[in-house]
Amino acid sequence: MLSRLKSLMFGAPFDAGTYTAPMSAGAPVTEIATFASGCFWGTQHIFLKHFPPTPAPGKGIVRTTVGYTGGNPLVKNPDYKSVCSGATDHAEAVRIEFDPQVIGYAELVEFFYRSHDPTTLNRQGADTGTQYRSAVFTNSEEQMEIAQRVTKEVQAKHFTPKKRTIRTEIVPAGQWWDAEAYHQLYLFKNPGGYQCATHRLWW
Repeated sequence: MLSRLKSLMFGAPFDAGTYTAPMSAGAPVTEIATFASGCFWGTQHIFLKHFPPTPAPGKGIVRTTVGYTGGNPLVKNPDYKSVCSGATDHAEAVRIEFDPQVIGYAELVEFFYRSHDPTTLNRQGADTGTQYRSAVFTNSEEQMEIAQRVTKEVQAKHFTPKKRTIRTEIVPAGQWWDAEAYHQLYLFKNPGGYQCATHRLWW
């Protein structure tokens, strides 16, 4: 009875496992995709909304983590405050572990472009600064080739007709730093929390 009253008063307990695919003895060999598209709360949220890991078998994403990358290599363990100052040059980013047997890297790159505005430099909506830049951090030569190809295709199909140019940087991935725990799955824990208006499907 007490647990039911708590549920009615405070809602169901947050279950982070809902947003991670369960691992098994026959777990797939996964790959990593790393994207930056403004505030990482919204980037993580829109990817998981459209490629939920559960219920099994999910839609290809196994797990996600928000964090910082692409900054000054001399800066170790950057935190949210230092990254937001712009002093470290790190981007707010999402690290996506995915099953390539279910979803290809090219599809993830195309979705990345669909789900933010890649034509603004160091800005998404009202969020400005290098930490909010649009970037694809590639984890292999193959990913670099795919990202460059998909970018050209998206530019020709969706932005050239509008006389707009993609400003996304495509660079090899460097050191990754997990963001603080309260940032992980933030918009699932706080459904009414801030979300940049550019994190929506544009086509």
